[in-house]
Amino acid sequence: MQGMLQVYTGNGKGKTTAAIGLAIRAAGAGFKVFIGQFIKGMTYSELNA
Repeated sequence: MQGMLQVYTGNGKGKTTAAIGLAIRAAGAGFKVFIGQFIKGMTYSELNA
């Protein structure tokens, strides 16, 4: 099986939501999932999850 890399960039909102949505779909289909997020020193609610 071949791996896949998705990169979400840009200004505005929706990148984390899109990435998590795709990760949930992939995990549900039996794929292994890893999410890496670069955070620039601010407090984000994703850290609580």
